[in-house]
Amino acid sequence: MGEDHLDSRLPTVTGEVGEAPEITFPDIEPPEEEIAGVVAEGSGEDELVRADDLLVANVVQYQWTGPGEGEAVEGQSSYETGAPDLIRMGEMPEQITDLLVNRSVGSRAVYVFPPLTEEEAQQAEAAGQEAPAGASVLIIDLMARHGTGAVVPGEQTTDGGDGLPTVVQEGHSEPVIEVPEGDAPEDLQVVPLIEGGGAEVEEGQQVIVQYTGVPWAPDEDGEHPVFDSTWSRGGAPFDTTIGAGAVIEGWDEGIVGQKVGSRLLLVVPGDMAYGESEEEAMGAPAGTLVFVVDVLGAYDNPPPPEEEPAEEEPAEEGGDAEASAEPAEEESSEE
Repeated sequence: MGEDHLDSRLPTVTGEVGEAPEITFPDIEPPEEEIAGVVAEGSGEDELVRADDLLVANVVQYQWTGPGEGEAVEGQSSYETGAPDLIRMGEMPEQITDLLVNRSVGSRAVYVFPPLTEEEAQQAEAAGQEAPAGASVLIIDLMARHGTGAVVPGEQTTDGGDGLPTVVQEGHSEPVIEVPEGDAPEDLQVVPLIEGGGAEVEEGQQVIVQYTGVPWAPDEDGEHPVFDSTWSRGGAPFDTTIGAGAVIEGWDEGIVGQKVGSRLLLVVPGDMAYGESEEEAMGAPAGTLVFVVDVLGAYDNPPPPEEEPAEEEPAEEGGDAEASAEPAEEESSEE
């Protein structure tokens, strides 16, 4: 979309995609209808956004309060937090996604949502929320996409084996895991089947993965059926915080420190998974589990909100605070 096709009422947004934008508000009242446009086009047809993608985006929000006036919304800039947003296209409203589908990674979109009606403002206030003044302006920078069925690039340098399961994957199909006979290893095993070329995954980051998992122990038919897999959900990538207890310990320890772009074979003992027994597992698979995990991406999480220090009550004159500053007299041990 060239500048000739942009709505003239849109704010002017400048700066490189991937850096905090600079915004100039038109010298008019905020419009009473939704308007939107792509103000910067990314390059590359091989990175077009699809309707079922998981997007990595930097998002900034402003309030357009009057002619030529507006301000950034505090705490609503991923450029300030250093943590991009993960956007599941299938879960977003159409007024957001319609503009993004078939856009290239590296594009920048701008949305203007009209001021709240009096009824909407009253509903917000009744819910204990402050009703914002003016129109809301949203800027979305498309930084990366992870599509359905995405896998890491490259060829496996090993398929496992040597007492561990073997893994075969053809193209973008679900990996096939063959578990050997015999006892499972007692300790966590991590084998990079493909070693990625990206940065090392850090504790506390958001990771995006494809994975499949089977139990080490065979069922009554001698099979090792898949108990959980992104492929069973259509190949939609899974995202979670790693290294912080959001997933099983075997994932936290096995994935942190590995490189983005890696395919990992994880053999996780029961005490690092859901438990050794069915009673411990409480419906989840018990015992040693085998996973194949493609680490598609790793991104920082926003820092936790700072807690305001509790206010100390002033001590009364001659009170406890003053007394505590004096050394206590020792009682004599002699009678």
